[in-house]
Amino acid sequence: MTDSKYFTTTKKGEIFELKAELNSDKKEKKKEAVKKVIASMTVGKDVSALFPDVVNCMQTDNLELKKLVYLYLMNYAKSQPDMAIMAVNTFVKDCEDPNPLIRALAVRTMGCIRVDKITEYLCEPLRKCLKDEDPYVRKTAAVCVAKLHDINAQLVEDQGFLDTLKDLISDSNPMVVANAVAALSEIAESHPNSNLLDLNPQSINKLLTALNECTEWGQIFILDCLANYTPRDDRESQSICERVTPRLSHANSAVVLSAVKVLMKFMEMLPKDLDYYGTLLKKLAPPLVTLLSAEPELQYVALRNINLIVQKRPEILKHEMKVFFVKYNDPIYVKLEKLDIMIRLASQANIAQVLAELKEYATEVDVDFVRKAVRAIGRCAIKVEQSAERCVSTLLDLIQTKVNYVVQEAIVVIKDIFRKYPNKYESVIATLCENLDSLDEPEARAAMIWIVGEYAERIDNADELLESFLEGFHDESTQVQLQLLTAIVKLFLKKPTETQELVQQVLSLATQDSDNPDLRDRGYIYWRLLSTDPVAAKEVVLAEKPLISEETDLIEPTLLEELICHIGTLASVYHKPPSAFVEGSRGVMHKRLPARTGSGEGTECPDVGNAAGGSAPEAAPSIIPSQGDLLGDLLNLDLAPPTTAGPTPSTSGMQMGGMDLLGGGLDSLLGGDIGGSPAMGAGFGAAPAVMPASLNAPVGGGLGDLFDLGGGVGMPMGAYIPPKTVWLPAMKAKGLEISGTFARRAGVIQMELVLTNKAMSVMTDFAIQFNRNSFGLAPAGPLQVLTPLGPNQTIEVSLPLSTVGPVMKMDPLNNLQVAVKNNIDVFYFSCQYPISMLFVEDGKMERQVFLATWKDIPNDNESQFQIQDCHLNSEAASNKLQGSNIFTIAKRTVEGQDMLYMSIKLSNGIWVLAELKVQAGNPNYTISLKCRAPEVSQCVFQCYEAVLKN
Repeated sequence: MTDSKYFTTTKKGEIFELKAELNSDKKEKKKEAVKKVIASMTVGKDVSALFPDVVNCMQTDNLELKKLVYLYLMNYAKSQPDMAIMAVNTFVKDCEDPNPLIRALAVRTMGCIRVDKITEYLCEPLRKCLKDEDPYVRKTAAVCVAKLHDINAQLVEDQGFLDTLKDLISDSNPMVVANAVAALSEIAESHPNSNLLDLNPQSINKLLTALNECTEWGQIFILDCLANYTPRDDRESQSICERVTPRLSHANSAVVLSAVKVLMKFMEMLPKDLDYYGTLLKKLAPPLVTLLSAEPELQYVALRNINLIVQKRPEILKHEMKVFFVKYNDPIYVKLEKLDIMIRLASQANIAQVLAELKEYATEVDVDFVRKAVRAIGRCAIKVEQSAERCVSTLLDLIQTKVNYVVQEAIVVIKDIFRKYPNKYESVIATLCENLDSLDEPEARAAMIWIVGEYAERIDNADELLESFLEGFHDESTQVQLQLLTAIVKLFLKKPTETQELVQQVLSLATQDSDNPDLRDRGYIYWRLLSTDPVAAKEVVLAEKPLISEETDLIEPTLLEELICHIGTLASVYHKPPSAFVEGSRGVMHKRLPARTGSGEGTECPDVGNAAGGSAPEAAPSIIPSQGDLLGDLLNLDLAPPTTAGPTPSTSGMQMGGMDLLGGGLDSLLGGDIGGSPAMGAGFGAAPAVMPASLNAPVGGGLGDLFDLGGGVGMPMGAYIPPKTVWLPAMKAKGLEISGTFARRAGVIQMELVLTNKAMSVMTDFAIQFNRNSFGLAPAGPLQVLTPLGPNQTIEVSLPLSTVGPVMKMDPLNNLQVAVKNNIDVFYFSCQYPISMLFVEDGKMERQVFLATWKDIPNDNESQFQIQDCHLNSEAASNKLQGSNIFTIAKRTVEGQDMLYMSIKLSNGIWVLAELKVQAGNPNYTISLKCRAPEVSQCVFQCYEAVLKN
């Protein structure tokens, strides 16, 4: 008979009966009673009253009964911690049982009982099980260490379990190795800065040996661990790839994706001219294709990962287009994903095949899918120029079907084709105009209006067409209203005599009768342009438009690199980094692909500015930075460069937080003559604005000497950390005293807190939150106070901070308002952080860029300060400042006075340039600071003073 009978009883007074049965002398009766207890517990009845009786049943040799009792114990130990201590002796005894299954069961249950009082009693049994002769017990104990670390990290470190775990990586049993790796990876995730998995060629070799023999989940743990390793050179990289490649033929798709992740990462280090590189590309295609024959949910995950792989290395799947053709019974989410990949793989070689497929899809019944298929035809036309004509004729055939939503999508994509290939396909405009009445979607109406306005001179009745839209102007969406306003102004500039009345009508509708600020602003701009200078209006409104490219939906290169490192995880399905959807400290570590070493190529990284005189790297697709990156968000500061005429500044030189603070871009600064550049307008080419005295040397001989770093810059000292101060006195916080300071270590900002309990009661449940502040400082994880804080106890906590929080300008600029919560109340205080915490490690500017930038920043932005009583020579001062990421670019001596030229970059992309004058024997220094955001100068000066005097 099955165990279902235990779930059918609803008797009253059951607890009393069970109590009696649990204390019965008969083993069978006891087992029946425990089963009934577990059944009641499973359906949600409270059977915690039976805790002592069930625990008494632990003393048995029957494995089944022991498992049931342990199950009960895991469930109720948290609510009955005092009773749970009764079970400790049995655990200790069971950990020495001759049966390895019982030893493993005991250690597994110990790890699941999350009760602080018990954990310290479990250390000794756990230590024995980690060194047990049976591998099954050792592998279970390895996972138990990770669970125990989650409950009490300090205890695990003090007991030396982490070192034992590291030793298990060298274990003879592959499953023990896999579990040790899994446990260490889990612990390392919650402590991003600890170097727990200290991977070296020897340990990697052990992992690769274990990889062939352990279970599929063990293989995934090992492969994920390998993906975090950076090989020393291309030879080691190739060797690892060769040993990982057999995993590509595994039946489990998770193993395949983990292997693909390792290979994609290590391929970065292989020279492209290597034979093995080509072989590896060929080997990667079949397993990815095989994943597409699984069930739809797995297909979708595979397709989302393939989408990333194709963006990074399209050559892997360039011959596999057919597997991405849509099947009639594919769910819509699979169809749309396949469509996206088809367009990414479209090329001149396969475009005929692709277009035939897309045309077929456009006659399907699923509206969303048809729309996407029509858009895909347009994207193909833009991507593969040779196919544009065929695409346009395909789109015209679709328009002839007169299916409303097909026509509307076709018009939207034809507008983009006109933008890409001007003066080529305008003959189709007549056909488009025939379908004007059937358009009811804002995007299609806006596209049609744009076409009529843009090509008004070719359409005889353009004014009538636009007038027909104008009749219901206020019922249109904003998108259509804006487009209609622009189109009628274009029409007026092309046919002024016939359309004067029409343009006045639309301008009055847009400005006087509209509530929409965007529409009103655009209306007023056109009105003023037309009334003051029609020639200028023509140049602005009818200016030549830049050609569009297909690659607008590519993932931004740095994000793509990070996502490639997360293949096979949720991040690869969401196409977002883990930090975007994982709360707490996990996911804060940003992974990057390694640099290529084998050939002379640099990393494919968009952030690398080209050095002076070097050739510019190939421009990466320009991506609009996310809201958090925009410097405009910063402090509501006015960061615009000086107003100048001339073309829009290029920003290919150095990405500074999403905006080029240098106004003209580094390319223009370094374009030949340092003195001036056309991109900077007249002001830049003219005599330089007031500069540091020593920079006014004649250009001929002076520049070479000025940037002669002959003196050299010695070794930097450690970063300056201010002494701890009391931020929240105990009197104001019901006995909780908080003191602390800020530090920057290995690029991570830390808030170092000391919490002291001066009250009579225990404090628990600590949490912390920051108010919006000038630089977006926010906790990067929870406040890790893992044990209750007893009376007169003190605890030191280090809280990692990120700079991606919400921004609001504070007064003073470096003020931080903090709220700390515990089980007693919420307390508020404010403190000031040294701005040097925000000085980043890549703040050393190129010499010529420094000179050009100094000239370019307006004189009004220069501030001068005195640092008194400082007895360091220029060499020592430079070394000390470099420890805090204040970099010396150049040094020059003029009449016994040392001039140090320095650059600083803040975490939000603001650059600060400095000139420090040091006179031998004079304890007073003079410092001049120049910055586009002069508000930060005072804080930067305070940092100079603090660093040099401490």
